[in-house]
Amino acid sequence: MKITSKRVVGCAVALVCAASFHPSAQAQAAAGAPTDPQIVGIVVAANQIDIDQGKLAMSKSKNKEVKDFAQQMVTDHSALQKSVSDLGAKLNVTPADSDTSRSLKSQADETNKKLTALKGKAFDKAYIDNEVAYHKQVIDAASSTLIPNAQNAELKTALQGAAPLFQGHLEHAQKVKADLEGGKKKSKKHADSAGS
Repeated sequence: MKITSKRVVGCAVALVCAASFHPSAQAQAAAGAPTDPQIVGIVVAANQIDIDQGKLAMSKSKNKEVKDFAQQMVTDHSALQKSVSDLGAKLNVTPADSDTSRSLKSQADETNKKLTALKGKAFDKAYIDNEVAYHKQVIDAASSTLIPNAQNAELKTALQGAAPLFQGHLEHAQKVKADLEGGKKKSKKHADSAGS
């Protein structure tokens, strides 16, 4: 699937959404909506997290479908990272750290430790489960939190335009998850019929 620059920018900004589900993000929101520099900082952090986890999956997984999904995440989010930088420059916004971006990084460190300790099918399942949950959060947060609170018109438009690409990522992750789970059922069914 070829990604247009408009979709990439929209997707990049939508990564902010994941942050709204973390307790420190909720505390920050209670104190006031994040500033544009904080939003860009959150997007940069969230993008890098998905890139790093995708690279980890590409190096650890032996499953072609998982590796293909991970490659898509690395490719798409690397393009998004460039778009975030370009959008920040266009808006004259320098990424700023926030409680949310620090929390995202801390949470990613914990996830990476768990993923690094796993091997084979256990790794594949944990990685894909994480990606399904992550993309669900992104989609929900975009519609319920970020789009209504975005102050910059370009930012709001980018968030609205991101929905189809993130929905595509979610559907791809769900398909991989179903295929992994189906593989278990096939193996069990095969073992049951072999024992008959």
